[in-house]
Amino acid sequence: MIRTGFNQSESRGMWAAIRGSWSLFVGMIFLMVSNGLLTTLLTLRGNSLGFSDSAIGLMQSGYPVGSLLGCLIAPRLIMRVGHIRIFAALASIASAAALMHLVTQDVWSWGAMRLLTGFCFSGLYIVAESWLNGTASNKNRGSLLSVYFVIQTGGIALGQLLLNFSNPEGVVLFVVVSILVSFSLVPMLVSDDAMPPYEPPGRITLSELFRLSPMGLAGSFLNGISQTILYVALALYGSSLGLSKGAIGGLIGCMTLGGMLFQFPLGKLSDLMDRRLFIAGIPALSIPICIMLATLENPADKLSLLYLLVTLLGGLTLPVYSICMAHMNDHLDRSQVVAASGTLVLILAAGMTLGPTLGGFAIENFGPEGMFYLLSLIALMTAMTALFRLWNRPAINENRVNAVAVSSALTPEATALYSKASDRED
Repeated sequence: MIRTGFNQSESRGMWAAIRGSWSLFVGMIFLMVSNGLLTTLLTLRGNSLGFSDSAIGLMQSGYPVGSLLGCLIAPRLIMRVGHIRIFAALASIASAAALMHLVTQDVWSWGAMRLLTGFCFSGLYIVAESWLNGTASNKNRGSLLSVYFVIQTGGIALGQLLLNFSNPEGVVLFVVVSILVSFSLVPMLVSDDAMPPYEPPGRITLSELFRLSPMGLAGSFLNGISQTILYVALALYGSSLGLSKGAIGGLIGCMTLGGMLFQFPLGKLSDLMDRRLFIAGIPALSIPICIMLATLENPADKLSLLYLLVTLLGGLTLPVYSICMAHMNDHLDRSQVVAASGTLVLILAAGMTLGPTLGGFAIENFGPEGMFYLLSLIALMTAMTALFRLWNRPAINENRVNAVAVSSALTPEATALYSKASDRED
């Protein structure tokens, strides 16, 4: 099971490791806040410029495409020139890309900037996760990964609060994003800690992964679609209701926090039984939530209820990926976990490339409630796939691992950290 407490020596070791990686965590906070703010800001700004919902979704899909490319290309760049230089270069490009949205006002150039931003942020995460993996010990890997997860998801939620400080139609928030990305450089550059040697993560072929765990592959791909629908189309939904920018940021913040709060208890419960029951049951529970949101009358006048339902929806959607990864690793030898997990991260990213476009299309053609009907369909597909696998394959009772909370922003670099953090104690 996921342990929720630490003895005194473990606690001291964890805090020592966190203090040793302070520059990494501070830099990551700046990055995640800026990333969360920019994603919602571009949706709102594009809407005010008259971009269609489908065009905004297509533009936003550039980020996961760039992230997927970054996972494949950035490791080679790091091996060639080193961690610090790549981190500085990518942060500088990402900072400039945020400001480039002020120069042009067409969906294609914005899509290109989103692709570039996705590539840069993916590379930045790889550097950070390589550092974290190199400084962690067997005793504190799980704790550090949990802290890293909270920073990633909490940073995205905090970024939504900054929408209240200025009008999305102005320049201030874009400048804030650029400044935050630039600030992420400072802790890394002033730290006197030596960077660990870099070893690129291994991967296995798609066909081999499908043979080992078709449920893990299918569940992660479908969950990737759902996650980016929520992160992008939820802002379009709020705009179509006429909500204020602060209320829209609140929607996305509640959804993100719901996912963060549900990750740990759902992961712990999934350690106790066949995870396919959870991969089927959690999406199935989200379907009535989606139907309630789709049929809610005058939702703009019922913000408290809207926030509650969105929090529950995030809590029943975002954790599915972590459970899919744990389910896959239940079927693997320890020597296969790192390579398989690295490939599964790419499968999630592939699914995430479809979510923004599908979400924007659903809202444009079926109204604001269209995104919730689409999410219901994806949840039903996930549940049916899990039930089919449950029927056709017996449960695994040996070699089960701990479910560890992981974010959709995780790159293949962190899979070595994940694999050791998820080892079940004897």
